[in-house]
Amino acid sequence: MRLNSLALRLFATSAAWTLLALPLAGYIIYALYRDDVQLSFDAQLKKLLTQITIDSMSTMGDEPVNPPNLYEPLFEVTQSGWYWQIRPIDGAPGRTLVSPSLATAILPSPYDRKFPTDDTGTRWMNVPGPTGTTIRILEFIDSPGHDPEKTKYSIIVAGPMDWFEETVAKFRARLTSALALVGLGLLAVTVFQVRFGLLPLRRIERGLASIRSGQVERLEGQLPAEIEPLQTELNALIESNQDIIDRARTQVGNLAHALKTPLAVITNEAREDKSAFGAKVTEQAHLMRDQITHYLDRARIAARTNTIGRVTPVEAITEPLVRAIERIHREKGISIEYTVQPGAKFQGEKQDLEEMLGNLLDNACKWGQSRVYLTATVTSPDTTARRKLKITVEDDGPGLSAEQRAKIGKRGLRLDETKPGSGLGLSIVSDLAASYRGRLRLDASERGGLKAIIELPAA
Repeated sequence: MRLNSLALRLFATSAAWTLLALPLAGYIIYALYRDDVQLSFDAQLKKLLTQITIDSMSTMGDEPVNPPNLYEPLFEVTQSGWYWQIRPIDGAPGRTLVSPSLATAILPSPYDRKFPTDDTGTRWMNVPGPTGTTIRILEFIDSPGHDPEKTKYSIIVAGPMDWFEETVAKFRARLTSALALVGLGLLAVTVFQVRFGLLPLRRIERGLASIRSGQVERLEGQLPAEIEPLQTELNALIESNQDIIDRARTQVGNLAHALKTPLAVITNEAREDKSAFGAKVTEQAHLMRDQITHYLDRARIAARTNTIGRVTPVEAITEPLVRAIERIHREKGISIEYTVQPGAKFQGEKQDLEEMLGNLLDNACKWGQSRVYLTATVTSPDTTARRKLKITVEDDGPGLSAEQRAKIGKRGLRLDETKPGSGLGLSIVSDLAASYRGRLRLDASERGGLKAIIELPAA
C-alpha cells in the first residue's frame, strides 16, 4: 500500500479503531472480572465469619467457645493464609481463641485501628500477614450469647490476597493473549476487506488501461451500485470526446476543401503572368499553401492526440515507410538501416507517426552521404512516469553546429536553400511530438551527421 492510497487510509482507520477498542474492551472486561472475583472472595470471608460467629458466640457462658474447624481445611495448616481469631476488645478480660493456622501470631484489629463499619456492621482491612504477604481481614464485634451486657469480642476471619491476585493475573494473561489473537485476526480481516472492497476499482483501472491501449472502446462489466454511476459518466465522457474529435476533423476537412480551390485559381492565374508581380504572387501562393497545410495539420493533430485508445505498432509502419523513402532518394543511393524493438507501440495515430518518421528520414536522406540509421526502443518506466517510445534517426552527412541545431525547426527556417522542400519538416515533427507531450531533440551523431531524437508516449 502506498502512503497516499485509499487502501492505506481504510486500513489505517480500521487498525486505529481496533488498537483503541480492543485495549479499552480488555480493560473493562478485566475490571469487571476483578470486581467479580473480589466480591466472590469477600462473600467467602463473610460466610466463614458468620459461621464462626454463630458457633463461637451461641453460648450461655460469659466467654466464647472454640468453634469447630469444619469450614475451611486450610484453617488447620500453619501459616496457610487462612486464619480466624477471637479476642476481647478494649483490653477487657477474656480468653483469646485462634485457628491452628495462626499458631502464636496475633492478627491486628480493624476496630482498634478505627476502621469504619459497612452497612452490615463489619470492618474490612488489608494488612501484611504473619508471613509478610497481604491478607484481607473481615471483623465483627459480638458478645457471648449475643448479649450486649457481656464482654464484647472481636471475631476476625482473614484470607490471602495473593490467591486473589494470582487468580486475577492468570485471567489477565489469558485475556491479553485472546485479545491479541482477536486483534491480529481483525487486522487480517481488515486487509482482506479493503482488498475485496476495492476490487471494483481495480477492474475500472484495467478497463481504462484497455481503452487507452485500444483493446476496447467502453467500460464494460457489472459494477457495484456505488461505482456504477462512475462507469456511466466515464463512458459518456469517452463518447463525448469521440464526438468532439469527429466534429473537429470534419471542420478541418471543410476548411481545407474551402481554401484549396481559391488557392489553385490564384496560383494558376499568377503562373500565366510572366511579370515579376506574377512570380511574386506565385511564390506567396505556394507559401500560403504550405502554411495552411502546416496549420491545418496542427489542428488535425490537436484533435487526434486527445483521442483515447489509439495505438500504433512501430514495426508495422517502419518497413514500408523506409522502402518508400529509399525509392524517393534512389538517385543518391541512400541506404536506410533500421532496428525496432519487438512489441514497441506508439500511443497515438498511425498517420502522425508516419508523418514524423517520414519527415525525419526524408531530411536525413537529403543531407546524408550514403547511409541513414533508424532505431526505435521503449524505455523502462520509473515510479512516476509512463513508458516512453524513443526513436533516433542519424545520418552520415556534414552535420550541424550547436548554433545551427538551436535555430533549426523554427517556423519555416532553412539553413540551406539548395535543398528542396518548404523547410517545415522538422517544425512539423516538433509540433507533432509536443502535441503528444513528447519532444524533438537534435544532437551531433557519432557517425558524423545529425542525430534527431523524438520521445513519444509508448503503449
